[in-house]
Amino acid sequence: MLRVGIIGLGDISKIHIEAIYENAHAELAAVCDIDRSLENRVKGVPFFTDYHAMLDEIVLDCVHICLPHYLHYPATKAAVENGVHVMLEKPLAQHVTDSRAIVELEEKHPDLKICVSLQNRLNETVEELASIIASGIYGEVKGLKGIVTWHRPKSYYDVKPWRGSMELAGGGVMINQSIHTLDLLQWFGGKIDSIRGSIDCLLDYGYEVEDTATAHIKYQNGATGLFFATNSHAENSSVELQVILENAKLTIKDSVLTMMNDNGMEVRLVEDRKLPGTKFYYGASHVKLIDQFYQAIIQDNNDYIHARDAQTSMEMIHLIRESSDAKQTMKMNLFHDQT
Repeated sequence: MLRVGIIGLGDISKIHIEAIYENAHAELAAVCDIDRSLENRVKGVPFFTDYHAMLDEIVLDCVHICLPHYLHYPATKAAVENGVHVMLEKPLAQHVTDSRAIVELEEKHPDLKICVSLQNRLNETVEELASIIASGIYGEVKGLKGIVTWHRPKSYYDVKPWRGSMELAGGGVMINQSIHTLDLLQWFGGKIDSIRGSIDCLLDYGYEVEDTATAHIKYQNGATGLFFATNSHAENSSVELQVILENAKLTIKDSVLTMMNDNGMEVRLVEDRKLPGTKFYYGASHVKLIDQFYQAIIQDNNDYIHARDAQTSMEMIHLIRESSDAKQTMKMNLFHDQT
C-alpha cells in the first residue's frame, strides 16, 4: 500500500483525492495547503500548512503536487530530495527555465519517478488514434490541427490573480488551457523542426498573459501543423484534434474519434469516458494515469509520462512566444532531444 500525500488543495485536487480513494494500492496519508480554512476538506487526514514540514514528519511514498505553476519546481525538488516520488499536475513549471530544472532533477535521481498529468494521452480516442498512426496502415502523417476555443471570464483571473501574471503563471491560454493540445500535436506529429507563432490579448482584462495564440508548425518528417487556442469564445467548445494521413483523415471532436471513409462519410471509431458535471472538459483519464503511475512505482517500471516527455510542450510555448515577439519563424532547438 502506497502512502500518498497532496500538496495544494485547489480546484484540481478534488480529482486527485477521488482517484486516491478509488485506488486499491494507495492511502491518503497527509495533505497540505497554506489556507487553513481548508483543514477539514479531507477529514481524518493530517493537515499541514508547510510542505517541508509534511515531508519531514510524514513517511510518504508519493506526493501529488497540485499547486500554482510557479511552485511546481520548488515543491518537486523538495519531494525528490526527501526520497518521495512525484505526481505533478500540468504544466511542468511556469517557464522553461524551471521545467528544464525538473528534467535535470529527474535525470539526477533515476531511482525516483516524476509523472506529469498529461492525462489526455490516456483518453480512449487518443490511444486509438496513436495506435492507428503507429500501425502505418494509412500511411505517414501529412498534417495536424489542434483547435481550442474556450471561455474564461475576467473573474477567473480576479479570484486567483497569479493566473494573470507572466511571472507566476508563465502565460495564459497556451500553458493553462491548451497545453494538452500542444502535447498531442507533438506526440502525434513527431519531432518539430520550426514554429511560427503569434500571441495576443483579445479581451480587455488588463492582465499580462495571452488569451489567444496561433502557430504554424513544421515537423522534421515534412508534416505541418496548425494550432489555434483562445479564451475569448462565448463558451467552452469541444477541443478539435485532426490528423491527416496519406490515406485517411482522423478527427477527435466532442470526445469521439471519427475517420473519413472513401465516400466522404464519417465513421465513428471510439468515444471517451467523460467526467460528470461542469468540469467534463478535464477529461476522465486522471484515474487511469494515477493508477498507471502507482503501478510503475510498485513494479519499478518506466510506464508513465516522465518530466522529459512533458518538456516538449513547454519548449513549444516558449518558441511560440519568442516567434511572436520576433515576428519570424524559430527553429526548435530542444533542451533535450525530443522523444
